Amino acid sequence: MHLRLLVLLCSAALAAPVAAAANPAALPLGDGHVGSQPARGSVDACPLPSLPGGGGGGSAPWIHGSTWDRTAKPSVQGSVRWPSASYSVTVSGSSRIVRTNGLPVGAPTGNFPIAPSDPAYRYDRNPNAIRAVPSTWTLPLSPRVAAAPSCLPFGPIGVTTNGVELFNALDALKRDALAHEVQDACGGHPGPNGAYHYHAISSCIRTSGSSTLVGYALDGFGIYVEPGATNADLDACHGRTSTVLWNGKPTRIYHYVATAEYPYTLGCFRGTTGTISGTR
Repeated sequence: MHLRLLVLLCSAALAAPVAAAANPAALPLGDGHVGSQPARGSVDACPLPSLPGGGGGGSAPWIHGSTWDRTAKPSVQGSVRWPSASYSVTVSGSSRIVRTNGLPVGAPTGNFPIAPSDPAYRYDRNPNAIRAVPSTWTLPLSPRVAAAPSCLPFGPIGVTTNGVELFNALDALKRDALAHEVQDACGGHPGPNGAYHYHAISSCIRTSGSSTLVGYALDGFGIYVEPGATNADLDACHGRTSTVLWNGKPTRIYHYVATAEYPYTLGCFRGTTGTISGTR
C-alpha cells in the first residue's frame, strides 16, 4: 500500500510544474490581500467582529515595502512544556471527532505574557497568558467540495495534529499576522481568551516525505505539508486535488496545502463546515 502511494505521489510530482521556492528573507507581504471573494493568494474573510487588541505594536524593521524577512524577525523567548496537553481523534458514524485542550502536544511555547526584558517586547506587547481551552471538533469524516466556497472567520479555522488551533492569516487589523505579530519559536501565541494558536503550520510539527497530514480544517478536509508547493500550484482556497494518505489509505481527494507564502494555509473553506463546542 505504501509503495503504491509512493509511486502515485512521485508520478504526480513529476507531472506538476516546478515552482521556485519561497525566499524566507523576502516573503510577499499579505497586507491588502483580503476581500469578500475567493482569490488565489488572498483571504476571503468573513465580516470582522469586534476584537479586543490584536496586532503587533511598534515598527517592524523586518518588513520592507511589499516583502518581509522571516530570518530577521525576533521570536518570543522561552521554552515552556505543557505535560497536561491533550489531543485525540476518533470516529463516530459519519463524523471525525477531534478533542483537544488547545495546548501543544510534544512542542514548547514561549513565555507569555511577553516580558519587558524580552527583545520581542519592543515590537509586540502581547499581555495574554496561555491557558487550556478545551474544545470538541465535529468534522465530516468524508468531506465533499461544496457548491461554492465560503469565507474564513476570525478565530479557529482548523486544528493541527499537535492539538493547537489554527487561525486564518490575518491579525485584528486585517494585516498579515505572521509578518506583523511576534510569535514564539514554534510560531504560536495566545489570544485574549488565553487560547494558544498558529497562523501558519508550525515548524515544530514534524513532517516527512512528499506529503504529511498536519491538521484538519473545520470543513473536514486535511491540511498537508507538501515541500515545494507554492500559491501558483493551488486554487483560491489554497488547496488542490491529488493523491494523499487519507484515513489510512491512498486517496485522491481535495486538501489544503501549507506554504511559506501568505495566506499560509487556507484562503477560504472549500467544503461545508463542521462545529466546534467547548469553553471559550
